[in-house]
Amino acid sequence: MSDKLFIFDTTLRDGEQVPGCQLNTVEKIEVAKALELLGVDILEAGFPVSSPGDFQSVVELSKAVRKPVICALTRSVEKDIDVAAEALKYAKRKRIHTGIGTSDLHIKYKFNSNREEIIERAISAVKYAKKYVEDVEFYAEDAGRTENEYLARVIEAVIKAGATVVNIPDTTGYCLPDEYGAKIRFLKENVKNIDKAIISTHCHNDLGMATANSVIGIINGARQVEVTINGIGERAGNTSLEEVVMIMRSRKHLGIETGINTRNIFKTSRLVSSLMNMPVQPNKSIVGRNAFAHSSGIHQDGVLKNRENYEIIDPVEVGIDESSIALTARSGRAALKHRLSILGYELSQEQLDEVYKKFLEVADKKKDIKDDDLEVLVGISSGNGRNRKRLKLERLQVLCGSSTIPVATVSLDYEGETLTKTSVGTGPVDASFNAVKELVHHKFKLEEYLVQAITKGSDDLGKVHVQIENRGKYYYGYSGNTDIVTASVEALIDALNRIV
Repeated sequence: MSDKLFIFDTTLRDGEQVPGCQLNTVEKIEVAKALELLGVDILEAGFPVSSPGDFQSVVELSKAVRKPVICALTRSVEKDIDVAAEALKYAKRKRIHTGIGTSDLHIKYKFNSNREEIIERAISAVKYAKKYVEDVEFYAEDAGRTENEYLARVIEAVIKAGATVVNIPDTTGYCLPDEYGAKIRFLKENVKNIDKAIISTHCHNDLGMATANSVIGIINGARQVEVTINGIGERAGNTSLEEVVMIMRSRKHLGIETGINTRNIFKTSRLVSSLMNMPVQPNKSIVGRNAFAHSSGIHQDGVLKNRENYEIIDPVEVGIDESSIALTARSGRAALKHRLSILGYELSQEQLDEVYKKFLEVADKKKDIKDDDLEVLVGISSGNGRNRKRLKLERLQVLCGSSTIPVATVSLDYEGETLTKTSVGTGPVDASFNAVKELVHHKFKLEEYLVQAITKGSDDLGKVHVQIENRGKYYYGYSGNTDIVTASVEALIDALNRIV
């Protein structure tokens, strides 16, 4: 039988302490409802005594959300606890989260106190909170830097006073995983009444080890983990909900389960990111834009053959439709063929080779190739593929500017012979076309010239259509390139090849 791991979400308390991430009550309710659908067990709604706005938010969240336990934070101060109890009066299931610093640094420099007095204050706070609610959580602030024997004394005393959950925070993110795991294990083995409470982890990410410390704490006996969506929080952030949940889901041999509906993870992540104005870094595990994206040709080929070659999590499990095969200059033919197949193009090997060659030319200039770009490339290749290319653009050089007469030098491969001409014009495209006219034997008239932007970026592909008239007949040319002048010349050459 699997052990239950309780998910304590503090996005709306610790996460909201990040400068610039404050939410109004309506926004907090929207996040809270998303967290309820996600399946969190405990929702820390705020620190009621800190401000009237925080107090009111806890009141309204208590009314709006019914399934999770609603938790309010306090210091070990009676007024804090009174205000928290008042804020929680509408909560169906309620918890007061009270505590005090236990490290020698906090005892001496924050409280100007001593170890024995801190234990008495901790006991008093828990007993006072117990008058209002049955479910009381005690936090030993800076437990990560608290000497283990003393921490065990504090924890034993607060459990005896009525604490149902004991929170062991690595408040400054200082601990190494072996240290934090050993601390949890020490409490399990040396606090005689530890079976009467749940041990909770609350780890910060100052040294990048919040998730590692939380997981090793769980392995050593903690059964509640305090987390935030996207790992937001004070300074470098908190333990990420999505990381812990998916670690437990991926490592089933640990025998620990959460009640999280993982398919809601991605949309909850995006909601929090949007409302709190905190972009998710692209390489963020589980929910980052690149978490399930593959751009290396070797990786793409492996994923297309079997997703598990390079993915330990099915993206569908976290609410993402599918892996992303990002087409870049590092992509191979397999990825290109796969994407073209999705778009409805089934190409022969010869056609694929031709499109791939053109694809690499564009990909070297453009960061990311979109579906619209591929449509252009396929159109260019299929159009050109009907004719033997007697004319090919070898080189194009253009000089233009606000105080310069546009000059273009064009070099064409004409059946194996390189021909070069320089010409002027009213603009770079006109100068280039004039140079081409002087190089070819066919007299033609430009009837139509159309430029179409594919998407919105300055590095995106431009599509050019031209129509020329030769001896009463009309011929169409078509090309695309990140350089619109090059695309124009290639489209003209495409049309000239059709005359032949």
